[in-house]
Amino acid sequence: MISAQRNVPCGTINILTSVLKIGNNRSMTLVKLTEKQKKLVDTLVATGDSIKNCAKIAGYSDGEAGRVSASKALKTPHVQQYMMTAIADSMSVHATKALSRIVTLSGNAKSEYVSLEASKDLLDRAGFRAPDKVMHSHVGNVNVKIDLS
Repeated sequence: MISAQRNVPCGTINILTSVLKIGNNRSMTLVKLTEKQKKLVDTLVATGDSIKNCAKIAGYSDGEAGRVSASKALKTPHVQQYMMTAIADSMSVHATKALSRIVTLSGNAKSEYVSLEASKDLLDRAGFRAPDKVMHSHVGNVNVKIDLS
């Protein structure tokens, strides 16, 4: 399984489009991403549309044949790597917008509940999470003696 790379610089995605390395340590193979594959992945990541529609936009044949070809292309390791990199890049761009929205809600929400939840979310993401409530149980005999005299 291929994992997404984190903290990908903005220009890195353009470099990765030309040549990606795949394979094991014994024999590295250089595989070029085709323009169709690149456009397919870019369209999928940008729109979130179906594979069939994205395949049509990317230049694959219409109908079921194009969807099948695009699905096969998406399963190849070099296309998967490019897609994971494109997703990570897209997420990093959109994360700043999401953070800005949470900060705005924390300070300006009309509902106190929304403001509180946004503030708690910000603190949690900054590493200041409230401690979990823990229920303690005791195993063994417990003796209680009550003297009412």
